[in-house]
Amino acid sequence: MTNEDIRLAGPADVARVKAVTDAAYHHYIERIGVVPQPMERDHAAAVAAGQVFVTGDPVIGPVVGLVVIEERADHLFLDNIAVHPDAQGTGVGGRLLRFVDAHARALGLTEVRLYTNALMWENQKIYPKYGYEVVERKVDGPYDRVHYRKLLG
Repeated sequence: MTNEDIRLAGPADVARVKAVTDAAYHHYIERIGVVPQPMERDHAAAVAAGQVFVTGDPVIGPVVGLVVIEERADHLFLDNIAVHPDAQGTGVGGRLLRFVDAHARALGLTEVRLYTNALMWENQKIYPKYGYEVVERKVDGPYDRVHYRKLLG
């Protein structure tokens, strides 16, 4: 699969976007003590706003991974990346992260930013492998977040 297999989500994808997000984040509820924000997002509104891109798998289903991105004045904000547990470890997340980079460049942006919960330590091992660096750590309500950025060359 390539970046061409990643497409803008449509209204018919909303239930699948929610299902993949819930499946990817559910195991964190006990660890962090609250429901992760991506599980509580208004997925229909994000899809309607053109912020959600999805990829599928011929065996697992039409949506196995997704990104939710927001164009900002000076960067692209990666609000959420989720891969269904059945597809984790197959390269879907890496393809989605490369897509985000390409999308930012296509918009003329030179930086991607994201954050993850400090207790989601798996993510903290992944993002540096894709060129992200820690910018800061701060608490936002019940969430202890590690903020990252990636400068695009």
